[in-house]
Amino acid sequence: MSTSGVAALDHTVQETNAWLRAVAEQLHFEDRQHAYLALRAVLHALRDRLPPEVAVNLGAQLPILVRGVYYEGWHMAGKPTKDRSVQEFADHVLQGLPPRFPMDPLTVTRGVFEILWERLDAGEFAKLMDHLPTPLRTMRR
Repeated sequence: MSTSGVAALDHTVQETNAWLRAVAEQLHFEDRQHAYLALRAVLHALRDRLPPEVAVNLGAQLPILVRGVYYEGWHMAGKPTKDRSVQEFADHVLQGLPPRFPMDPLTVTRGVFEILWERLDAGEFAKLMDHLPTPLRTMRR
């Protein structure tokens, strides 16, 4: 394993790889790129569905590299989006996935939510879920 010589950066690379490994295992992906794309699409859809202060709180809990992916392209104006149904949220995730992605966006979302539940503070994740419409709270298995 190569190191940057900066402990914080080396640590976040390890953490990010652990997150990607967890997503790949949860969703049964052999390709780590698929895990990355799934994590990115769900994090962006979730971020855009949360009030800005809640979205920032979630970002603060993520490893540094994952946090960068999470904030990539974010504009607070017009947030949160008004996705009220599971299907609308899944459609938002689908927009973040490449064409012909090997898994449906609902399964992707449920799998990534499971990883968030496992890796984030349970109380903080529960507070985050409270900001989602009731149908979206069922996205966690």
